[in-house]
Amino acid sequence: MALRFEVLGRFNRARAAQLTLPHFVCQTPLFMPVGTQGTIKGLTTNQLEEIGCQIILGNTYHLALRPTSELIDELGGLHKFMNWPRAMLTDSGGFQMVSLLHLADITEKGVTFQSPVDGKPMLLTPEESIEIQNRIGADIIMALDDVVRTTITGPRIEEAMYRTLRWIDRCIAAHKRPHEQNLFGIVQGGLDPVLRDICVRGLVDRNLPGYAIGGLAGGEDKDSFWRVVAQCTAALPEDKPRYVMGVGYPLDIVVCSALGADMYDCVYPTRTARFGTALVPEGVLKLKHRAMADDTRPIDPTCACMVCKNYTRAYIHSLVTKDAMGSQLLSYHNLYYMMQLSRNLHSSIVRGRFPEFVCNFLQKMFPKGDVPEWVCNAMEVAGIDISSCCAPFPSAQD
Repeated sequence: MALRFEVLGRFNRARAAQLTLPHFVCQTPLFMPVGTQGTIKGLTTNQLEEIGCQIILGNTYHLALRPTSELIDELGGLHKFMNWPRAMLTDSGGFQMVSLLHLADITEKGVTFQSPVDGKPMLLTPEESIEIQNRIGADIIMALDDVVRTTITGPRIEEAMYRTLRWIDRCIAAHKRPHEQNLFGIVQGGLDPVLRDICVRGLVDRNLPGYAIGGLAGGEDKDSFWRVVAQCTAALPEDKPRYVMGVGYPLDIVVCSALGADMYDCVYPTRTARFGTALVPEGVLKLKHRAMADDTRPIDPTCACMVCKNYTRAYIHSLVTKDAMGSQLLSYHNLYYMMQLSRNLHSSIVRGRFPEFVCNFLQKMFPKGDVPEWVCNAMEVAGIDISSCCAPFPSAQD
């Protein structure tokens, strides 16, 4: 095991921790930007350090296609290749089963993809996924799992969950660098609590360095989403990191952190930036709107990032549809926002002020008190009283 996880503070289920990895000492809860092919689009690694990024995520499937894991290994690993001194996590390639399903065929042996580069079939087995990730050299590597959308029901969910458990043993056996890289298992089971419980217990029995909650953020309703997170975090070990995969909406991160999760990743902050949208405490700000054309305020007057200190909404509005600089500035701001959110979550838990932080966050996002019912239900389970920032829901008799 090549990590140390030390809980520094708690509030009920929420926890703030120090996660020591081979390349960096991280503070959780934390958000990880997605750099599919060894780059966060539009930002340099120096800028990522500047905004406080601790871990970035690389995509095994895409890196194996180009520039190839053999070349990355030959050139000293992905850290050196992309000049990133801090921590990295690589996914297993399993998510492409869902996102590129028209290109994939799943069997017990592995996943056969049709390469989007040259159309040739490419077999990704659990062993091959781990071998590629061993060559890439990330601090955290993910087991290959059988991924299905949570909106699918029936026997396919059960088949995928049991296959995920069979594949974890193949991943463990194939892992050649356990003292330098941490293999995380992924909890599957769809929206079925029984299957999720079987998968959690099976993975915990393997005593892995950390655990991810997979198969969410794929179109399921929010009430189902938070209940799966709550179930899994309650059953996973206290002394290991918990990673909710594919979650990037700030509200979701606050809720999941209240339920005891530690790590998150998503393309959302940078992808939405490329569409001209900024993340702000009130939710989002659409810089393409005509009203922004002569607005001389910064994106967020309360934000200390380089973009908000130096540029107006009007300037960014003039760029967003015409110049790459617009999406670069918005990507910088949005990732700064996510890093600041992570820092605020961590410090509020350590200082024993987490409920105040949650209420303040919700009051800014929902000034009329119309906090979604699923958020209120999740916070009740998390033991956080948010009644002061919630309008009462109509009763069944109303």
